[in-house]
Amino acid sequence: MIRKTVENVQEALKGVKDGMTLMLGGFGLCGIPENTISELVRLGVTDLCCISNNAGVDDFGLGLLLQQKQIRKMISSYVGENDEFERQMLSGELEVELTPQGTLAEKCRAAQAGFPAFYTPAGFGTEVALGKETREFNGKMYVLEEAFKADFSFVKAWKGDEAGNLIFKGTARNFNPCMCGAANITVAEVEELLPAGSLDPNDIHVPGIFVQRIFQGEKYEKRIEQRTVRPRN
Repeated sequence: MIRKTVENVQEALKGVKDGMTLMLGGFGLCGIPENTISELVRLGVTDLCCISNNAGVDDFGLGLLLQQKQIRKMISSYVGENDEFERQMLSGELEVELTPQGTLAEKCRAAQAGFPAFYTPAGFGTEVALGKETREFNGKMYVLEEAFKADFSFVKAWKGDEAGNLIFKGTARNFNPCMCGAANITVAEVEELLPAGSLDPNDIHVPGIFVQRIFQGEKYEKRIEQRTVRPRN
């Protein structure tokens, strides 16, 4: 059995350098790799291109990297609740490539599966399609989108084992599974790390073949971006 466990986040991020392209799982603040982001801030790596659905909020998630001006380019589907993201984008400090959300997910999945590109109708006739090849299929126009090319993919899972098999919990599943194996190196941080063979094979969402490094995360905040509760009587 191949053991993919590393001792801590510091060892998990070995090899991360300035100018790299990184994928980061999560949706809003749900299912984001909190330990990894904190370590990226501590390392001080800069000139990063980050692929993520959005960029967290001002003081949490990828917002922490934006505050330190460590990100050169964001590839996302929307700005979200991050005022600093919006400010840097409008001022021209940050290069932003807004991508339809389904296309963003499929560009990850294509990279995971080894497909160089795919056709999608999303974005045809808009700025999204500028400079891209288009083609008609059965009377409908499609845009050719290329798969992402990333150096590292950082994901967060609920449970994992020493062989890299992963289980996600609820909506934290979001972009995490399709980013596994979509970069040169995939690093998974998990809330619970178990011995190989402990997970029921029927419960595993991502097999270990897609993961190169896995470590036990700690001190998760799991913030809720917009808390909505029922009024008390």
